[in-house]
Amino acid sequence: MQRSTRLLFGPIGAAIFCVGVLLLAAMVPGYSHVHRTVSEIGALDTPMRVPFAVMLGCVTVCMWIFAWGVWDAAAAAGHNRLAAVLIACMGMSGLGVAVFATPHPLHNYFGLSEIVGYQAPLAFALAWRKDPKARAVVITSWVMFVLLWVSMGLNMAPMFPDSWLAVSIKPVYGLVQRSLFLAWFAWCAFIGVGLRRWDAPATG
Repeated sequence: MQRSTRLLFGPIGAAIFCVGVLLLAAMVPGYSHVHRTVSEIGALDTPMRVPFAVMLGCVTVCMWIFAWGVWDAAAAAGHNRLAAVLIACMGMSGLGVAVFATPHPLHNYFGLSEIVGYQAPLAFALAWRKDPKARAVVITSWVMFVLLWVSMGLNMAPMFPDSWLAVSIKPVYGLVQRSLFLAWFAWCAFIGVGLRRWDAPATG
C-alpha cells in the first residue's frame, strides 16, 4: 500500500466515526446528542452494542494505517516519529473502549488513556516545525492541540461534580464531549490530506 494511500485513512477514519455515530444514535430510542455521551450509543444494554463496537473497530484499524503513513512520511522527511506512535496509541484506546462497553469498569480507563493519543498534534507540530513545506499542517496542529486541551479540561469537569463548571456544562455534556472528538478527527483529516498533497507517492 502506498504511503499516500495510507495517509488517506486519517480522513477515512474521521468520516466513519462521524457518520457511524449519527446513524447508530438515530437507532437508539430517545437518544440525545446534546445530553448523552457517545459511549451510551453502544452501552451493554442497547441494541447498538455490536454495531457500535464494529464501528469503533473500523476506526481503530484506520488510525493504525494512518499512523503507519505518518510514520513513513516523518521518516522520509527526517523528522521525529513520535506523533505516529501517539496516533497508534489512540487506536488502541479506541479498541479498548469498543471491547469494554460502558458501564464496564475498564471502559472509563481506556477512555482516559486517550489523553496520551491526544498529544499527537503537539508532537507533530514540534517535529515538523522547521519544515517549510509543512507550514500549514504545523499551524493546524498547534491550533488543534490548544483546542484539544481546552476540550479535555471541560470533559474532566464532571470529576469535580460540585464545581461551577461541572454544573454549567452538565445540561450539554454530550456536546462538550463531542467537541473533543471533533477536534481530534478534524486534525487527523487535515494532516492526512495535507501530508498527502506534497508527499511523493512511495510504496512501503
